[in-house]
Amino acid sequence: MPDPAITPDLIAKHGITPDEYQRIKDILKREPNFTELGIFSVMWSEHCSYKNSRLELRKFPTTGPRVLVKAGEENAGVIDIGDGWGIAFKMESHNHPSAVEPFQGAATGVGGILRDIFTMGARPVFLMNSLRFGDIRPTAPNGATNRRLLSGVVSGIAHYGNCIGVPTVGGEIYFDASYDGNPLVNVFALGTLRTDEIRRGAATGAGNPVFYVGARTGRDGLAGAAFASRDLTEDSKADRPAVQVGDPFIEKLLLEACLELFQHPEAVVGVQDMGAAGLTCSTCETASRGNSGIEIDLALVPQREPGMTPYETMLSESQERMLIIVRKGHEKTVTDIFEKWDLPCALIGQVTEDGLMRVKNHGETVVEIPAKQLADEAPVYKREARRPADLDAKQHLLLASIPQADIESTLPKLLATPDLASKRWVYRQYDHMVRVGTVTPPGSDAAVVRIPTGDKTWKYLAASVDCNAHYVAAEPKLGALIAVAECARNLAMTGAEPLALTDNLNFGNPHNPENFYMLQQAVDGLAEGCRAFDIPVTGGNVSLYNQSPAGPIDPTPTVGIVGIIRDPKDITPSHFQNEGDAILLVGNVGEELGASLYLREIHGLKKGRPPELDMPRELKLHEAVRTAIRAGNVRSAHDLAEGGLLVALAECGIGGKKQLGANVKLEMPHARLDALLFGESQSRAILTTPADKAATLLAQLESLGVRARQIGTVGGNELGVEIGNTHLKWDVAALYKTWDNALDTYLS
Repeated sequence: MPDPAITPDLIAKHGITPDEYQRIKDILKREPNFTELGIFSVMWSEHCSYKNSRLELRKFPTTGPRVLVKAGEENAGVIDIGDGWGIAFKMESHNHPSAVEPFQGAATGVGGILRDIFTMGARPVFLMNSLRFGDIRPTAPNGATNRRLLSGVVSGIAHYGNCIGVPTVGGEIYFDASYDGNPLVNVFALGTLRTDEIRRGAATGAGNPVFYVGARTGRDGLAGAAFASRDLTEDSKADRPAVQVGDPFIEKLLLEACLELFQHPEAVVGVQDMGAAGLTCSTCETASRGNSGIEIDLALVPQREPGMTPYETMLSESQERMLIIVRKGHEKTVTDIFEKWDLPCALIGQVTEDGLMRVKNHGETVVEIPAKQLADEAPVYKREARRPADLDAKQHLLLASIPQADIESTLPKLLATPDLASKRWVYRQYDHMVRVGTVTPPGSDAAVVRIPTGDKTWKYLAASVDCNAHYVAAEPKLGALIAVAECARNLAMTGAEPLALTDNLNFGNPHNPENFYMLQQAVDGLAEGCRAFDIPVTGGNVSLYNQSPAGPIDPTPTVGIVGIIRDPKDITPSHFQNEGDAILLVGNVGEELGASLYLREIHGLKKGRPPELDMPRELKLHEAVRTAIRAGNVRSAHDLAEGGLLVALAECGIGGKKQLGANVKLEMPHARLDALLFGESQSRAILTTPADKAATLLAQLESLGVRARQIGTVGGNELGVEIGNTHLKWDVAALYKTWDNALDTYLS
């Protein structure tokens, strides 16, 4: 069939504005054809070009003594961890596809992020994820739909990760009505490599052959990047063809074949995975990085469906595919390896000197576009930002008008909420022990994984992903700053020091000035947090247009931080370990109830300003906890976050391999008991230590400028709390049962 005529309506359907279309004509010095229009639509989409967010991303610190590959240079950043070893890690989203087809959307999100890692020459060693869904409880208006989405997403993640043999070792999952119809599926992957074996994605050397390797191209995932760059609507189910279909077994073969090929550096010039925008992105980006051109012929591309048009072939986002630039004369090395792994491998073109991405079909030129202008010179917009009109009202909280709830009945209610309930239902579906590197399994403050670095030598990494979106929705800059601090705090509790950060910025439509204000302020908060901790941003993802007809999601700038633990003896669990251990509260007692879980779940109020964050105090806390751990004075460490002090004490008792009670005595410095027990003030932790070391630990913390006090002792079958004349107690076994069964109950 002939290509459709280029009309204003067709241009608009491709998400291209009249000004952008004029810019395209200026670049080409002519009208684009249908395939070229599609190519510009995906490469100039927000998903690929970051045209609405790029100016904000420049605020992030991206350099440092450990940075080997900076953010934006390649598919993933690389950090030096010493002794000739580096780590490549990144976080990406697959939100829109998961909303339409949750299983495949989530599965291919895992596949895509893994390719970003092994494209760098790194072997993937673990996965994590950050997930958001609408309320799944049977009483929720959209509970059935949200339960279906949750089940599909978790199954997709488990299927792909388990089949390819990369453990999923941790993450986070939260629920809120703002995610109804628009779940967030953010996937994190990390791999290891020798620092002298980093692979680059540049096409250089005129005449060097261009190889296509991996799965055959089909019609799945057509224009997926453009689909991810517009709002979800009731009609989005019609975009199902934009959702890719993954095959983890093919990806496993592709992974091993690529890593084997990379052992022949004389043969490989550049490598690029075919992710968003498929062949389009991989060809023009490698040419742009190499200041060169690329010419390919689509008749040579392995295809699994007959009669595919150039438009379909170039815009397909079929999974498990790579583009490899080979040094001329080494073609047989490539073909032999991929034949061994029983994977399609085809010579489809060559590197040129003219700077053009030239696409032929059976010898006839169907696309001719300057590669650099297509890949790197998309329009960049400075969007209008306006503080939301209702933000002051959201922050206003008159506590005197809110009654104090019964404390004894409130704790089990909070532990049974989807946000706090045990996530065993989720992570028991993940194989988190494959490759036997997992030291701290899911369910702790941070995952800890050991990385082999030689003959019986190891390095120990800790990683966490985090974001309290309720805080960001209430005050975006402060909320984002807290996200960085809490994620780093999770690492400190394990004994790790942070190395670098990746992020996934999930926001609504940037054309709405109020949405863009939230993005702008959140980036400011993340940047401030990174500078305070002296950690670079190595890359990440921006996912905009996250909104349904009901409105935008709560702004969710998820962060993932990787840290290193110098000595395995310093690895510290989050939960109570021994009867008789002393319990210490580090930091202030706290009283801030704004934007808290308690207000949301018990009083139905999403109100109040988030707790304030004193960054110097936060930094002192982290350093003090790490110092105490290295001195051998800490048995367990758990930070205080959602739910405050009482929830943290309960989690310490019920979250480990064995359930342990505690006897706690607190002073009552506040008029409100609920503020003391459920306030979410920052820069706090619960540490335990052998009773005979309590005085030593207290003195050490005080000497490091951190306030601490002994508040109780581990032991018994009850969690007992004494505050003045008030005596509270809970049966630990009953708390555990409530907490552990909650998700199963909602999903049964």
